[in-house]
Amino acid sequence: MKMLRSMPILQVRDVEQSARFYQQLGFKTQGIWDDPPSFAIVQRGQVSLGLDRSESGEVPANQWWAAYLYVDDADAAHAEFAQLDLPEITQPEVRIYGCRDFHITDPDGHRLAFGQDLNPEPYGPGLGQDSKAEE
Repeated sequence: MKMLRSMPILQVRDVEQSARFYQQLGFKTQGIWDDPPSFAIVQRGQVSLGLDRSESGEVPANQWWAAYLYVDDADAAHAEFAQLDLPEITQPEVRIYGCRDFHITDPDGHRLAFGQDLNPEPYGPGLGQDSKAEE
C-alpha cells in the first residue's frame, strides 16, 4: 500500500465564507456539500484542505499551526498573500529546522504556515527515508 497525500481538516464556523477566503489564496473549491453547507474541499496544486462546519459553532484553537504547507518559494508566496487583506501575516524567516516560512491566520483563527525547504536533499524536514522508499 502506498500513501498518496493528506488533507488537513479545519473546523470552521461558516463553510462558504471560509471557502471564499481560501479562494483569495488561490485555492479552488472542489466541492461544497449539504444545505446549509457542512463541508467543502479546497485545493491548490497538490494541497487540499477540508473545511468542516463546527456543529457547536465554536472552533477549537490549535496550539500553533493547523497546517504546514510546503511551497517552492516562501518569499514569492508571501508577496502574493501580502497583497490581500488578511487578518494576520508574518514576515518570512529562516528557522532552525531548515525552512524559510511565514504564517497567515484565517477568519476562524487557524494559523497556516507556508514553508520552503532550504535543504530538500536527501529528504528534507518532515520527510524521512520511508517517504522516498514508497515513491
